[in-house]
Amino acid sequence: MKHKALHVLAWACASWFVAQPAQAQEPFIVGVVTHFMNDEAPPLPRLRLAAAAGINSARDAPYWSSAETALGQWRVVPGWRTWLSGGVDLNMTPMAILCFSTWFHNNIKPSEPQVKPGYLQYVDYATRQLGAGVGFYEIWNEWDLGNDPKDPALSADYAALVRDTAPIVRRNSPQSTILAGSITSHGMRGGFAERLIDDGVLNWVDGLSLHPYVHCANGENATPEGWIKWMRSYSQKLTNKVGREVPLYLTEMSWPSHQGNCGNTPVTQAAYLGRAYFLARTLPAIKGMWWYDLIDDGVDKSNQEHHFGLLEYGTLKPKPAYGVMQAVAPVVRDFRYDAQASRQGAEVYMLYFDKGPERVLAAWTTGYTRTESLISPTPQSGAVRYVDTAAPNKGQQTGPDWSCNAGKCTVPLSLNGFVKIISLGSDG
Repeated sequence: MKHKALHVLAWACASWFVAQPAQAQEPFIVGVVTHFMNDEAPPLPRLRLAAAAGINSARDAPYWSSAETALGQWRVVPGWRTWLSGGVDLNMTPMAILCFSTWFHNNIKPSEPQVKPGYLQYVDYATRQLGAGVGFYEIWNEWDLGNDPKDPALSADYAALVRDTAPIVRRNSPQSTILAGSITSHGMRGGFAERLIDDGVLNWVDGLSLHPYVHCANGENATPEGWIKWMRSYSQKLTNKVGREVPLYLTEMSWPSHQGNCGNTPVTQAAYLGRAYFLARTLPAIKGMWWYDLIDDGVDKSNQEHHFGLLEYGTLKPKPAYGVMQAVAPVVRDFRYDAQASRQGAEVYMLYFDKGPERVLAAWTTGYTRTESLISPTPQSGAVRYVDTAAPNKGQQTGPDWSCNAGKCTVPLSLNGFVKIISLGSDG
């Protein structure tokens, strides 16, 4: 990449480097989608790989078709409980999607009167069998997919399903957070959430779930920076409608690494992962983001659906995105975002995070590689220390020495499209 000349970034006031008083908050959810809850193969080795990446929630589906293999014949798939207990033991909060019809209902959605009673029986059975370990339940998956999200009947049918389903989940699993929507990008743009709100969905659930993919958008809109602008606008639209902040859970989000239309290289996928997770923390309405998904679903290089994962299909070899997840997850998950200190420019992003006395700066550029001169009004000594997510396996690296004069410390640091996580030590 081309380098621009040294660019000096000065901060106008010392308070930008001083952490604000810590406030109690729930850890941000750094989640991942898995596709093996219904498998016969032991899930624990794959769940361990997720936990090793710093992930604190796994999302999967105890399928209705797996629970009721024939009309009135119910069973618990052994994988359900081993997946659930494995996740809990690894400190990953499980999310279960209550979804998908059965062959004897011709795979019809439970909006039809001949199907809904069976679906509600499934919900009751599954939530009783899974017990207290499930942290999140999501009602159905992408109801709007393949339909016209502007159709009032579509949202009304789904709202009615949520109205009938949520009380069953609440009764059987009172500790769980209940989510509705799993609204696709198409549905988000088509007003699906707004119609669900009009139909009263927020009276029955704890938040909305979204699948805000942008990898097929044009230009900047397909980048993490364009994506977060859209998310801010969307969140504000919902806030204005409801009169309060609507909790948003991004239960699927990612960029694929296939060859062809809407594709990216594995390296770009990795860079986008780091930037997207840090940017998600800048929007308070977003409570968590589940990367779709843990493992690639195939090996066809031109098949988009085969290449969303952090690990390669079959071999489970880590892709570049897996190493980036390991590097960013601890900060994204456990640190507090300092909005007052942070700056998001046209090309340079400087986001500050605190955890007790620890303070870090997540920095990158969306344009050319460039050198930024960091200026600190608080004392710094020795070499600047940072983790470069372009090479996370190297761990913490050292760069040039801080140079201090007349109470000001500066250090030049090269930035590019991969996040650098820079240690600023104690907040003083």
